[in-house]
Amino acid sequence: MVELKSDAALAAMREAGRVVGTALAEMERAAGVGVSLLELDEVAREVLRGAGASSPFLGYRPAFAPVPFPAVICASVNDAVVHGIPTRYRLRDGDLVSIDFGAVLDGWAGDAAVTFTVGTARPEDTELIATTRQALEAGIAAAVVGNRTGDIAHAIGTVARRARCGLPEGFGGHGIGRRMHEDPHLPNEGRPGRGFPLKPGLVLAIEPMLIAGGTDHHTTDPDGWTLRTADGSRATHLEHTVAITEDGPRILTLP
Repeated sequence: MVELKSDAALAAMREAGRVVGTALAEMERAAGVGVSLLELDEVAREVLRGAGASSPFLGYRPAFAPVPFPAVICASVNDAVVHGIPTRYRLRDGDLVSIDFGAVLDGWAGDAAVTFTVGTARPEDTELIATTRQALEAGIAAAVVGNRTGDIAHAIGTVARRARCGLPEGFGGHGIGRRMHEDPHLPNEGRPGRGFPLKPGLVLAIEPMLIAGGTDHHTTDPDGWTLRTADGSRATHLEHTVAITEDGPRILTLP
């Protein structure tokens, strides 16, 4: 079932999204050579505590997962695409880091992700991040009343394929509201004019994930959560929670 949100609900989701955006910005500032992924998780927990919010990630266990997720962030480094579990691993110069984070405030959820380089950036990583940002921006631009989810998927996929990047098969965005994952599913590649119609009040988590090596295939770590590129190439993940409105797309997860 797809729920269309009222103006009051969108305002409440904006407050949850503000918590998400603030935490992601603080984690990116805190991430430096020698900082552990668990320390970044603690930064996010502190933001949640300060806002009186809770984590939709902590304890989350979808059907594919062997154990509940044990942290409030997903921290995916280098060839990890998504769902990385924070560990004691300490960041190294040149690491490519994707952080996915969500918050629930007053019963409404927000979800977003950033990718950044620690220390000295590889030119190819900088280009990959820029391409992923273009894909996200294209997807958001297509999130207008009268379009369909296929139009968003087509916009994202077109940017990725033109750059000869892979898109992890089976993964994409989703509806969001009272729960982190709601209908409809939002692929990162598709045909324009197809899929669920975009109506005012629909809220989507739009999240391109790009693989530098061009493959769509991935593997799963023994932890049952972390997805890695099958060819060992690096990956990126950017995401915003976006509301469909009569005035155009509204990003709810800015700091």
